[in-house]
Amino acid sequence: MVLHLGGDVVIPTKDIIAIFDLKNIETSEINKEFLEIAEDEGFVQSISDEKPKSFVLAESGNKTMMYMSPISSSTLLKRSRSVEGISSDIKEYE
Repeated sequence: MVLHLGGDVVIPTKDIIAIFDLKNIETSEINKEFLEIAEDEGFVQSISDEKPKSFVLAESGNKTMMYMSPISSSTLLKRSRSVEGISSDIKEYE
């Protein structure tokens, strides 16, 4: 199964590591640093020109990617729960 992240981007659900709310991540200095390093090293992929609301950490093969999504983490979580293969134990933190 796949999860639509916005724009024309879909990823296999088996590749998803985590879904993060960008607003909550940006309040921490260490998390900001993590995002900056990931961008500098080429792990970040923007999905659209819209301001990102969340990011999805995924691994395909031996490469980890961060997909910056214009879709909220809540919406992605709801979509993932309707997709077979994503744990229903996932909790929403806000």
